[in-house]
Amino acid sequence: MSLSDNVSRNILALREAKKLTQSVLAKKAKVSVSYVSMLERGVRVPPLETLEVIAKALGVPPLDLLQPAGKVARRARR
Repeated sequence: MSLSDNVSRNILALREAKKLTQSVLAKKAKVSVSYVSMLERGVRVPPLETLEVIAKALGVPPLDLLQPAGKVARRARR
């Protein structure tokens, strides 16, 4: 699995684990809802600055978004 796949799956998994809507995440990260949707679907890959902003909005270190998707989702559910 590629890093971009990990990022998209982790954003989705973390957002759902934290029970946030795409709209709430978008507002916290100061990006559009459609951009969050594109990130989660893997249509867009965020630049590092945006990755950092998304991670902060999700309350995780930016490196968590790059990890294999299953590891982050399991930790988020704890």
